Amino acid sequence: MSLREQFGKDVLITGWGHSRFGKLTEETLESLILQVAGEALAHAGLEPGEIDEVYVGQFNAGMMPLAFPSSLALQLSPDLLGVPATRVENACASGSAAVQQGVKALLAGTARNVLVVGAEMMTPAGAEKVGAALLGADYDMAGQASSAGFTALFAEVAKHYEKRYGPVAGISLSDTLGSIAAKNHRNGVDNPYAQLRKDLGVEFCRTGSDKNPMVADPLRRTDCSPVSDGAAAVVLSLAPRSGAATSPVRLAGFGHANDFLPAERRDPTAFVGTRLSWERAFAMAGVGLADLDFAEVHDCFTIAELVMYEAMGLTPAGQGARAIQEGWVYKDGRLPVNVSGGLKAKGHPVGATGVSQHVIAAMQLTGTAGAMQLANPRRAAVQNMGGVGIANYVSILEAV
Repeated sequence: MSLREQFGKDVLITGWGHSRFGKLTEETLESLILQVAGEALAHAGLEPGEIDEVYVGQFNAGMMPLAFPSSLALQLSPDLLGVPATRVENACASGSAAVQQGVKALLAGTARNVLVVGAEMMTPAGAEKVGAALLGADYDMAGQASSAGFTALFAEVAKHYEKRYGPVAGISLSDTLGSIAAKNHRNGVDNPYAQLRKDLGVEFCRTGSDKNPMVADPLRRTDCSPVSDGAAAVVLSLAPRSGAATSPVRLAGFGHANDFLPAERRDPTAFVGTRLSWERAFAMAGVGLADLDFAEVHDCFTIAELVMYEAMGLTPAGQGARAIQEGWVYKDGRLPVNVSGGLKAKGHPVGATGVSQHVIAAMQLTGTAGAMQLANPRRAAVQNMGGVGIANYVSILEAV
């Protein structure tokens, strides 16, 4: 049963805005939120006074002095005074968590138009403070000192994966991860919002050097998403306005599932909660993997994208390398993955990421993605997760 059949109404993305991602020294959290919120409202053809609720996705976790940003979007217009505004946090999935809160407000009948903003300023905090804040997303590591930070947690996933499955078709895990990194860096060249717009090539990403050192074995610098500043916004509505800049995009289904913390899992490579979020989204949308034209997934590290191939059902467990080795996930493959460059090249301003993924998907589905554009895509998936596959969100989006 689709979302429309289940609730008797459509949930539409009617407008969106997106900042550049990177080290944005000229911006503040406030300026980024106001920029993308204004863009999203204008794109939707809505006046500020027509917004019923605001949700702001931001991880923060002590990275910035300002830890209460929920009302910053209200500064866009005096007509937003009194509009309910809530900050939403669920680690690196804060953006998609905010989107789903907005969706539920529409389905509950408490709103007709919701503004969702994801934003994060990370680079001013410095590497040490950012690393400590991100470790706060894992209960067992919170407050601990670690030179590799969150990378070490995903490096452990990679080690367990390699030990359990070994090479696929004679190709090592490190080479497979290097191919994923190279794909996403190449895709990022075509994304005007991306932080890293350089085609590094497969050989550079697979091998070590002074410019591509090991961060936490077996993950090199090119296996890790960068520290980023940035913001993105969407307007969620029950009906489009005639003054909207483009056709809307329909939310066909969504899924959310939480897993145990890594220390409590029997299989560190399974990502059970992630798989459940995919299954729930597909079930609500009444579609399957074969019905998708592309996917934007949470590749905070290359090992995360590899595991995602398996969690979404593209390959059996331990065979995810086939998807990259056989070209399935490239722009001209059977299921292009991270045409935007993903978190790996686009950047990962934590609270903004999930909202950004929805914006990029909406652009693709409305034919407005510029150099990133695929040939007439009609249905897409967005997958965003917090922690090591702990908080998991999937959206299925359709062209209208």
